[in-house]
Amino acid sequence: MFKNAEESVVQFCLDKLSDLCGQRVTLQNRYSVGGGCINHALLLTCNTGNFFLKWNSSSPGDMFLKEAAGLQEMYSVDNPYLLVPHVIWAKEADELPGLLLMEYLQPSVGSPGDDEKLGRGLAVLHRKTAAKYGFYHDNYCGATVQDNEWSSSWTAFFGKQRIGHLVKLIASTRGLSSSDIALYEKLTDRLPGILSHTTRPSLIHGDLWSGNYMYTARGPALIDPAAYYADREMELSIMAMFGGFSSRVWSAYQEMFPLPDGWKERNRLYQICHFLNHYYLFGGSYLAGANRIAKDFL
Repeated sequence: MFKNAEESVVQFCLDKLSDLCGQRVTLQNRYSVGGGCINHALLLTCNTGNFFLKWNSSSPGDMFLKEAAGLQEMYSVDNPYLLVPHVIWAKEADELPGLLLMEYLQPSVGSPGDDEKLGRGLAVLHRKTAAKYGFYHDNYCGATVQDNEWSSSWTAFFGKQRIGHLVKLIASTRGLSSSDIALYEKLTDRLPGILSHTTRPSLIHGDLWSGNYMYTARGPALIDPAAYYADREMELSIMAMFGGFSSRVWSAYQEMFPLPDGWKERNRLYQICHFLNHYYLFGGSYLAGANRIAKDFL
């Protein structure tokens, strides 16, 4: 079953590449590579070059279309420090699994200065702004649907479409006590006073832990986004939560795009979303972690 699906997906991509290239594209070899926690991934070596393919027969049908849109939004930024893989083709699930075909970026152990390039590249990415917070459509952070309806207020967006949305998802699946629900309702009501700093809608990767960036032969690259326009400090919250970013990344970012006072305190508040999302996906002690943060801000 798996092999039949893989064969069909690979042949579909070869046919699509042949149409796009105007010549027959033939497969020379394929190798299994890392594709994240939930997807199958292959390196396709072809007569016209190398390509990265990931696919999934059980994920939400439009997941790769939404990921492709996020990649394309980041790719549109003229960024001299940071790579984003070029999307060749994405399709939603139908009789074949959903898939995403991209250029292949050759992994590398990294070169001197790559940490600084990553920090500067994130600063350049965050300078791309929009009129409102949100994105052109809902998308996914892992397997969790993100509510990206446009909003002119950051506190309203963060309160309703991040904290409130996740609380509703958890309540409908894992269940939440009335006291937990009341805790997050109270926190949401107080957000305008807590988040009094000036913000603007900045393009962020949205799920930037250490597994979603890589060093390549051409420099640092971002992969697997959950992109939307947010207070840029949202990006930094997950970076700090799980680590994996050297001090050189942080200092280079600060040099390029200094952060306003109080960002370290807000960083912890923003981590509530990641704790809640991880509890929704995996259970465990993540809810207790989110509750501790919420109570600290009340």
